Amino acid sequence: MERVFVSIVSFVSLLFLVAACTRKDNALEYALTQAGNNRTELEKVLRYYSHSPEDSLKYRAACFLIEHMPQYYYYEGDLLECYLEYYKLLYMERKTKPQVLLDSLDKQYGGFFLEALEKKYDIQEIDSAYLCHNIEWSFKVWQEMPWNKHVAFRDFCEFILPYRLGNEKPTYWKEELYNRYISLYGNMRHIPDIDNPVTAARILTDTLRKSYRFTTIAPPAMPRLGPQWSSYLCGSCQDITDYTMYACRALGIACHLDFLPIRGDGNSSHFWISYTDKAGGLHVQDFLGHIMPVRSSHLIRGFSKLKAYRYTFSRNVSMLDELHALDDAIYPFFEQGNFVDVTVYYADCFMQTLSIPSSFIYETRTKSRIAYLCLASRTDWVPVAWAEFDRKRLRFDNVSKGCVARVATWENDELVYQTPPFQIASPAGELTLFQSQDKQEKVVLLSKTNLTAEDMFRKRMIHGVFEGSNDPNFAEKDTLHHIVTRPKRLLTTVAVYPKQAYRYVRYFGPNDGFCNISEIAFFAIENDSVPLRGEIIGTPGSFNNSPNVHTNAFDGKTDTSFDYKSKYGGWVGLDLGTPQAIAKIVYTPRNRDNYIRPGDTYELFYAHDRGWQSLGIRQAKSDSLLYDNVPVGSLLYVRNHTRGVDERIFMYKEGKQIWL
Repeated sequence: MERVFVSIVSFVSLLFLVAACTRKDNALEYALTQAGNNRTELEKVLRYYSHSPEDSLKYRAACFLIEHMPQYYYYEGDLLECYLEYYKLLYMERKTKPQVLLDSLDKQYGGFFLEALEKKYDIQEIDSAYLCHNIEWSFKVWQEMPWNKHVAFRDFCEFILPYRLGNEKPTYWKEELYNRYISLYGNMRHIPDIDNPVTAARILTDTLRKSYRFTTIAPPAMPRLGPQWSSYLCGSCQDITDYTMYACRALGIACHLDFLPIRGDGNSSHFWISYTDKAGGLHVQDFLGHIMPVRSSHLIRGFSKLKAYRYTFSRNVSMLDELHALDDAIYPFFEQGNFVDVTVYYADCFMQTLSIPSSFIYETRTKSRIAYLCLASRTDWVPVAWAEFDRKRLRFDNVSKGCVARVATWENDELVYQTPPFQIASPAGELTLFQSQDKQEKVVLLSKTNLTAEDMFRKRMIHGVFEGSNDPNFAEKDTLHHIVTRPKRLLTTVAVYPKQAYRYVRYFGPNDGFCNISEIAFFAIENDSVPLRGEIIGTPGSFNNSPNVHTNAFDGKTDTSFDYKSKYGGWVGLDLGTPQAIAKIVYTPRNRDNYIRPGDTYELFYAHDRGWQSLGIRQAKSDSLLYDNVPVGSLLYVRNHTRGVDERIFMYKEGKQIWL
């Protein structure tokens, strides 16, 4: 009986092996069919590596690249070449705001439009010379570099061999970058732990690390930059990360591009590099920061996340098979499928399964058999996880806590919401439902997004002082106001009870504060509705010689500021010409223009079963907005129609905006 059982197991294993081989053969043939007139070029590569048994791995590598090539494409066109110059300008013109640089290009070229470019597919364009060069160079560094002793062929194929990262135009980059950086390693025999990929990566990235310029402002739908343009280390987290990836892979350092499709506490995706050390431990590098063990990094607790993935060159066939077994209509992100789930590495409190109560699910009918768990990105909901849609037992595996999400299906190329929004409040799966009630309440809005990122600026005002004097050197001075807490709004008004009239008034920044302040207005007792005017006085200079000079504090613009060149000693004020008795001071902290601004037009929304419902458009008369028709218990979102895009969902509780 035992022998029969073994025979059955062996037979089943053989069937799976045959099926796998058949699938690979079918994938290769499908790719060659898609190549059209380029099939001859690709077959040259296969024939070249099929003659000698010594090239068997190179043949398998060639098959791997060709099999997965049909999904990759790039763009060409004069307009693209013109706009790629933007990243060089970011590097060269560091004192100029990115939006100004982009506006100048738009004025010159009429705007960037992806539709104006020619789309080309790798499978129809990549020639034999390029493919062979990439394979030969990849094998050279894999076999020769000491840090690759522990890198298996499968990982080599995914994380060293690929000739591209995304939809950038393919170029001959590996040999060039190898020659640029190999001298860093000198005599490798004298480098401790050099057989560790993480050690090799540290040597490289310590050299690459320099003053990068981060910005999310970019031409819309810009393709990946490629090695030449990403070498300026200017742009988004993905742009900056890409060049490190190119350099690592050129040296044979296996590295992964891990990412969040959408941050759980923000509106954008996020990308970083990870490395596996020789013992199998995961290390991470965000931007060009220091490489560290994943559990010690801010990627664990620095921001909330629902799902983390890792890009692969190949498609996740098992996931795609499961999806297509359920439905033909697949959300595009999952249909692309060139990633694997790595949430388990990055979750603070990892939750095995999220169960959605049947009471949460709308009673509306749907034919879709796939449910998507979505995160908010402004007024959009973006699918980041999937499961079989079962009204009685809807479960999502490997989900992290802390995010606000909702369930949707993908029907007729649009999302159809199946639940209200809810917050995953604990690892045990406790859910807090955002269900709008018939009862309404008044809400007062002070900002359009979470100001946590601006806490540094607000904290820099604590223990700052406003002073009055009749000595231009402030040898004798009186304190008009001492700031003891972080400013909570755009315009903070404080009453002053002066001992006397003063000709000179100023703001003096606290220790470690760089005298950060955006705007100041002094008002006299005789007329407390019109700010006093005078000659601007203060300490000249700014941090890194930026445009953030002291005169900005009186330019009438709350989005410009003073950033003194030193941590302490900076001040800015007015020579009023004649002594004035000060009645009040109005000041604005240095900020990123996310407060409610007087004169701007806003619209408040609440989440409902079809998406977002408007509660009306208002023009701000002050630095706050009042709405008195807000359904209690709603998930809210406020949009500024006048300027900016940095906005975030929130709830209103105990008279405050609670950002989610």
